[in-house]
Amino acid sequence: MPLFQPKSRSAEELAALAANELVDLARAGDPAAIRYIIQVHNRRLYRAARAVLRDDLEAEDVVQEAYVRAFSALESFRGESGLGTWLTRIAVNEALGRRRRRRKKVALESLDDPQERDRMHVIPFPQMNPDVDPERTAARREIRRLLEQAIDGLPEPFRIVLILRDVEEMSVEETAQQLRIRPATVRTRLHRARAQLRKSLDSKISSALTDVFPFAGVRCARIAEAVLSRLSATHLVDQ
Repeated sequence: MPLFQPKSRSAEELAALAANELVDLARAGDPAAIRYIIQVHNRRLYRAARAVLRDDLEAEDVVQEAYVRAFSALESFRGESGLGTWLTRIAVNEALGRRRRRRKKVALESLDDPQERDRMHVIPFPQMNPDVDPERTAARREIRRLLEQAIDGLPEPFRIVLILRDVEEMSVEETAQQLRIRPATVRTRLHRARAQLRKSLDSKISSALTDVFPFAGVRCARIAEAVLSRLSATHLVDQ
């Protein structure tokens, strides 16, 4: 990726560009284009990663790593699928890899410590710091919290499909492509996920579904700056 001589561009100007033009700018190392791409796709990547890991902070770390990997290898993006699809796949693969490594670590630690062999390993669901995540101070915070906990309680195959379909509003075909499963499997898992949610949630809060796991404001900006800083350190972006 060659160094780019920055030119000031507004978000409106970037939004008006065709997808391939935006990718070309990012390939050239344009910080504004990279930041714009990050801000547009942040929420989807975060939600997808969190659906796998059920951990806010680790999901955020996965999103940052996914962006660094993607922008460092943007030359390999050929456009067969949309940029958002490509980025989401990278984030999901990174999250799945971390989950596998985490399980291996727990298993090895259990073998090393005989007293731990018969104990249940509980991974706590972290609470976000309101100073870091100001969106959670909104009036619907309690409803969102209950809904997030209910989603976290779903079996992983159902949880990931629910996040991509109902929360992120991806199509059946795109979800199937992301997860490399058949569209019919997507429909079946989504039906079962919704049925399980109905057992634990009152229908009155179903309208809040599209508002769960926000990823904007301070957190969104922090990811963008952290990714640009890491890319700059490897001379992929001229800041």
